[in-house]
Amino acid sequence: MNSSLLVTISGLSFFKGLGISFRYYFLFIVSLFLSACSEPEKQDSLQRVLDTGVLRVGTIYGLTTYYNGPNGPEGFEYELAAGFADYLGVKLEIFPYYTVNELFPQLDNAHLDIIAAGINVSPERYAQFRFGPAYQNVSQKLVFKQGDVRPRELSDLTGEFMVVAGSGHSETLRNFQAQNPTLSWQETNDKDSEELLEAVLADELDYTVVDSNILALMRRRYPELSIGFSLSQSQGIAWATSKKSDDALRAALIEYFGEIHENGTLAALEDKHFGHVRQFNYVDTRDFIRSASSKLTPYLSLFERYANDLDWRLLAALSYQESHWDPKAKSVTGVRGLMMLTLNTAKDLGVTSRLDPEQSIRGGSEYLSSLLTRIPDRIPSPDRLWFALAAYNIGLGHLEDARVLTERQGGNPDMWVDVKKRLPQLRQKRYYKTTRYGYARGNEAVIYVDNIRRYYDTLVWLNEQQPDLLPVEQTPEVDLQNEPEITNEADVNNPASAPESMGNAKTIKNRKQVSPPPIISDLSFEAELEAIDEETPNVKIKPETERESNDDTIGESTEPSSETEALEPESSP
Repeated sequence: MNSSLLVTISGLSFFKGLGISFRYYFLFIVSLFLSACSEPEKQDSLQRVLDTGVLRVGTIYGLTTYYNGPNGPEGFEYELAAGFADYLGVKLEIFPYYTVNELFPQLDNAHLDIIAAGINVSPERYAQFRFGPAYQNVSQKLVFKQGDVRPRELSDLTGEFMVVAGSGHSETLRNFQAQNPTLSWQETNDKDSEELLEAVLADELDYTVVDSNILALMRRRYPELSIGFSLSQSQGIAWATSKKSDDALRAALIEYFGEIHENGTLAALEDKHFGHVRQFNYVDTRDFIRSASSKLTPYLSLFERYANDLDWRLLAALSYQESHWDPKAKSVTGVRGLMMLTLNTAKDLGVTSRLDPEQSIRGGSEYLSSLLTRIPDRIPSPDRLWFALAAYNIGLGHLEDARVLTERQGGNPDMWVDVKKRLPQLRQKRYYKTTRYGYARGNEAVIYVDNIRRYYDTLVWLNEQQPDLLPVEQTPEVDLQNEPEITNEADVNNPASAPESMGNAKTIKNRKQVSPPPIISDLSFEAELEAIDEETPNVKIKPETERESNDDTIGESTEPSSETEALEPESSP
């Protein structure tokens, strides 16, 4: 007999024993069924993903979320989502939308499993959806154009003001409107935050609001974007799941972010996308963009010709960091030319005149390529490139010292995000006296790499979005009379005597893989953005053409072996 019928019959007997009529018993049973119908059993959200073998992730198009790059899908949110799909062992399906307003209904209707769109967890959204752990912290900045009158509070807003419809910015403004009845603004579904920033620069708008992480990236393209004031305190960025489903998928999210936080993957991704844009220099950014349309053009074809397997824009960015594209650049230590080669390096590479732009660019490209071949194959891109750039600046020996320190302190010597934290320790006696090559200006190597990454990003954008700014011209003639011809003098800094590859020192050879210590995800853009809220000072940035030789950086506490004592002098910081 059906179990439900048995329960019903037994219940009826019980109620009759209490003297309760069938009518009341019937109403009681109906109320039980209605109560059960009002709270249906929730489907196992994680099991559904595993059964179908597909994780459906909704996002929006944007600089920090998702876009189609030259090599396929790119973006910080996309890479995190791809990692989560791999973690679950399923296929990733991305559903990009144009506005946040389109995303949330798809989540409620079970057409999406997760929203990964750089969404800030506002009180309103928290009441409607479930969120995973916060992995970034941003605030909302009111932006205006440099040169206009700076607004310092809401009552100062007197012009055209527009934000993205359905965004957290519009929620914030509505909350402020209760205390500021005269506050008014427009909302749009036709433009995203990046387009609104461009509208401010084009004088089509006076103000807009943008998250601080997006602003940090956009100011590398448009240094005239200025901050009026902050509309919100720091808010967490997290992924959203539906409240209509159970917590199984959200629990998997928490485990995933916990794991990538623990093993350093999250910190590495943050550094890849945001690590080089945390500091902003208005003058340097403006001068670089101007130089790209004037000083770079005579040498652009040479960078393209000799880049080989490198991106010519990376080679050009390296050259700007070295010489500011001055073919006659010279430092007090004797390095010269567009790529600031040492005399000994130039001789080894067959460069007879470092003042010849073509020879200098060819030599610099070959030298960087040779450094890349000495980076262990186990180190993936883009970290191996950051290591090679650091070695171009500080030398392979000092870079290896920093990797040894990283391993000693429990970090991962194969991850740039860990090694860059130890490079500055090469200036501190308590650390460099224990290394093989001694003292070095390791903090400048970190700045060096970050600068090149910023210049490269800007060149990529200029080349792809505004190619008219980078016309190709013929290489000008350069006076070579002041450059001595390379001779066969004794070469005390022959790069051929440098380590053939990284990781060969006794302290690192046959190392076991070391997991880095937990790194708190504190990617916040508050300090650096707040620091430049005031008027930008009129400071001239000098070309960074100083460098020290390795003769000055070999530590007294170590005795280099003959196979590694002749390291390349480092380039300019």
